[in-house]
Amino acid sequence: MKKIIFSVAILSLFMTGCVNDEADFNDNKDKPYDVPSQTLLTNAEKALADQMTTPSVNSGPFRYLSQTWAATQYTDESRYFFITRKVSDVHWRVLYASVIGNLQSTKDAIAKEVKPSSQSQADFDRIQKNKTAIADILQLYTFQVLVDTFGNIPYSEAVTTGIVLPKYDDAATVYSSLITKLDATIASIDASTSSFSAGDVIYSGNMAKWKLFANSLKVKIGINLVDANPALAKSTIESAYTAGVITTNANNASFKYTTAAPNYSTLYANLVASGRNDFVPTSNIIDAMNTLADPRRDAYFTLYNGVYKGGVYGTANAYANFSHISAKIAAADFPALLFEATEVNFYLAEAAARGLSVGGTVETYYNNAIRASFENWGVAGVDAYLLTPGVAYATAPGTFKEKIGRQAWIGLFNRGFESWTTYRRLDYPVLVAPATASAAAEGVVPKRLTYPINEQTVNNANWTAASTAIGGDKLANKIFWDKL
Repeated sequence: MKKIIFSVAILSLFMTGCVNDEADFNDNKDKPYDVPSQTLLTNAEKALADQMTTPSVNSGPFRYLSQTWAATQYTDESRYFFITRKVSDVHWRVLYASVIGNLQSTKDAIAKEVKPSSQSQADFDRIQKNKTAIADILQLYTFQVLVDTFGNIPYSEAVTTGIVLPKYDDAATVYSSLITKLDATIASIDASTSSFSAGDVIYSGNMAKWKLFANSLKVKIGINLVDANPALAKSTIESAYTAGVITTNANNASFKYTTAAPNYSTLYANLVASGRNDFVPTSNIIDAMNTLADPRRDAYFTLYNGVYKGGVYGTANAYANFSHISAKIAAADFPALLFEATEVNFYLAEAAARGLSVGGTVETYYNNAIRASFENWGVAGVDAYLLTPGVAYATAPGTFKEKIGRQAWIGLFNRGFESWTTYRRLDYPVLVAPATASAAAEGVVPKRLTYPINEQTVNNANWTAASTAIGGDKLANKIFWDKL
């Protein structure tokens, strides 16, 4: 199988100081390329799950950006110094090359598969469409993550053969295209038949669940659009809800790790296998949960001298003097979540609060989100918790944004990227940049990551145009949907 010239992202993996625009540049003449589609899919799913879950300071700063984890000795990233380790470059490279690139190769491999003699052409075609749909959905999910990280991104030319230095597309235009492509992909799914018999670690080829995933992605895109494009947000969310979304944990999009290297969780890799003690939970999250006597604390944290005690965000914290991340989270086979009922129910709560038709009230979905969180973490006591004055929707302080924002921040404790995104959209809970933060953050919690340094040096003309279009390649500049 021939590899696509996959923009600067692929080049950043292999380049040795020059750019070659020959059509066969990425071909390795000494290596076989007949990799099965299921293997390529597995590799892409694992790369995506790893990147969205990793706490590594080299590539996954999102628990710092949501201020739920604090550093012990290496504090640069918790203070928004992301240049030293080229955090943006790693995030960009993994998502473009290891995820989107592998998924494009997956689709190429699917297109070359030969029908078994025992199977009818019609059955084979339906199965192949389903396989392609899975790769398409995951690509679209990944493109949204890239938009939500950087703003304008390479999109229309990102997987185009022969284009080495792709242009950047307007982020709002990308969002609209994602919705259109999701609609087409959903329409192509035949949930009555199969897809991958192996290789799909997330849903084992279950197309009914992939359809729920795709519609949940529409809700996620739509909820981000509520202030930027209310009409498109409304049609996107309501159509997705009507078609069916993830509202129970049985349908969570979970990547299952094993207990053996190299397929154990990236959390285990960083918290246990590394032999390092680089992280503690923050006082921000622990104090908030202590105030509410939140029963999930035991699932999230360890006790320190009989209490839950968090470190100070943005400073160096002595590991021995604070609570730690729980053994549950640090387990080698603890799964990564790309979508979960807690997340989607909070989106639906927000949609209901804004007057959209999603079949329930804000309070119903708010409660459902919290219930789903307790259930997913295996924690009892949700009924009593929901009656707590600071938790009960009717009595919890603040606007719907504050109520939902506070509980989503707690419920998405292990979903750093989505926690940061929810904070950016709702502006709750109130997070303050540390006094020693990088001057590049301009005194605020970053609203985006800056583009990779490699893009500045290799794809400079397109990087310059993109940076100018968004008002400058700055941490403090908001993604287009972040209006308030």
